[in-house]
Amino acid sequence: AGTQIQGTASIPRRSRRRKSVAIAYEPGQGDGAEPRRPRWEPRDWREQLERIREMRRSRDAPVDEMGVQKCYDSGAPPQVMRYQVLLALMLSSQTKDQVTSAAMLRLRQRGLTVDTVLQMDDETLGQIIYPVGFWRNKVKYIKQTTAILKQKYGGDIPSTVEELVQLPGVGPKMAHLAMHIAWDSVAGIAVDTHVHRISNRLKWVKKETKHPEETRVALEDWLPRDLWKEINWLLVGFGQQTCLPVNPRCSQCLNQDICPAAKRL
Repeated sequence: AGTQIQGTASIPRRSRRRKSVAIAYEPGQGDGAEPRRPRWEPRDWREQLERIREMRRSRDAPVDEMGVQKCYDSGAPPQVMRYQVLLALMLSSQTKDQVTSAAMLRLRQRGLTVDTVLQMDDETLGQIIYPVGFWRNKVKYIKQTTAILKQKYGGDIPSTVEELVQLPGVGPKMAHLAMHIAWDSVAGIAVDTHVHRISNRLKWVKKETKHPEETRVALEDWLPRDLWKEINWLLVGFGQQTCLPVNPRCSQCLNQDICPAAKRL
């Protein structure tokens, strides 16, 4: 025992100091550097997330059965599949999953490819996709975007968020979901109205956000990257079934006791 104590006492003071510096400061910073500030994260978020996973375990929300990931032909060539994913996302904006799914089925029955859409006149395309929300605008955007894909990308879709959002009728949420579903790449969090609403109700943002893009930036600042792909699917279904826009079903929610919004709603 005496030998061990003597060995410990003989460790140079300098070595001990180096060790403490390595723990206290970021790598590459020397003496006198400011300690790293702890990253902000919402209170109880891990428990809230786990309870939402439990509530979503049955996977029976509209997004599970008729969401965009169910709308494309999985047996089609990869390039055609990716185009169908993008079209489904364009149709899904401000449209219920059931309506989007039915419109995509009608399009696929016509043979849904870049070339078939370019050969289709606007009136026919409108009749097929009706009654999706803002269908007249979507006819215009679909034709414009499809022409760009043919001319600039050889009939495929872009493989970056930056290029996707340049396409007519394609917003950030669609772009991130296209990256997830079509390219199996996580470039960011896809934030729609459900994710936006629930993130604010749970106080998963430092301060209230007004728009989905603000919410995306706020979530990506603290949410571990390995959860980015899952969070959209989880919260969309949760928002469709439990955390409704109006009259949320707080009494049925496992998070009732730890949700900041539960008592007010």
